[in-house]
Amino acid sequence: MMNNFNPPYLLRNPHLQSILNSIKLRRPIVSRRSRGMRNAATSHILDCGDGVRLQGYFSGHNPGQKDLCIFIHGWMGSSESSYLLSAAGTLWDTGFDIFRLNMRDHGLTHHLNEGVFHSCRIDEVVGAVKRIQEIFPHKRLFLAGFSLGGNFALRVAARASAAGIKLEKVVAICPVLYPPNTLFAMENGLPIYHLYFMKKWRNSLRIKRKYFPHLKGLKRISGFKSISKMTDYFVRNFTDYTDMMTYLKSYAITGKALESIQIPSIVIASIDDPIIPAKDLLNLSTPDYLKVVTTKYGGHCGYLKDYFLRSWVDQQLIKLLGQSRQR
Repeated sequence: MMNNFNPPYLLRNPHLQSILNSIKLRRPIVSRRSRGMRNAATSHILDCGDGVRLQGYFSGHNPGQKDLCIFIHGWMGSSESSYLLSAAGTLWDTGFDIFRLNMRDHGLTHHLNEGVFHSCRIDEVVGAVKRIQEIFPHKRLFLAGFSLGGNFALRVAARASAAGIKLEKVVAICPVLYPPNTLFAMENGLPIYHLYFMKKWRNSLRIKRKYFPHLKGLKRISGFKSISKMTDYFVRNFTDYTDMMTYLKSYAITGKALESIQIPSIVIASIDDPIIPAKDLLNLSTPDYLKVVTTKYGGHCGYLKDYFLRSWVDQQLIKLLGQSRQR
């Protein structure tokens, strides 16, 4: 289904949308808009099973009386990423309670677990969502994710029933669909994306080495000149996967991966996304519970609707989750 998101002419460039959404210029604007939610936030470390601990921030109005939405950031982002603060702050202002989850080794959490983050660690995110459900009273539980966080959110939705998680609805914004194609897009598109993620990943590994200096090989990863070479070495030395392609395909959500979803779920995807190729949407299974909304413009998790850098996605979340509240 195509949506009519139409930003001003100068904001229709997909790279401008993608970059402006996370640029430092937008940070003070988003911080001001999300002040109420951030002031109410309390830090929590969650027991996610098998000794794994993940951390996040809960902002509650009147626990047990409100709907709760869990947010998951993208790769190398955090609970403090501008796009996440903007969306979470907007929902907070409408009356939602909010939990902003940091995935392993994101935000200030590298010290919590010895094992290094990788994108196939879905069980601990399922465990985190289940734990949030248990310890934070709420009326209904929602889940939203951006980019890789959107990929995780949809995989949680596919496992929710078996895990005893009662989700009302899941929304994934520009989720990673088929990782091999995303990796290719990052390495062969505008160089700024490749440089950005290389810098962020190297910095994350540097912090990890600080806390766990005995993890041999982490320093060597940072010496590679491309994400694909870094990933290949990382997979062979720090995961149970035999090679990079096997690893990348293991967290793809194309094909039959989402056929078992029994939670109403919505994918919002931009046709001009420079990171997530739109062609991969054609290989996405669409069971009755999954709806795909596409837009002509938006870039990667951009969706800036005006020159005040306000987000169209924030308003869509109000509509999509608000519909459930009114039933």
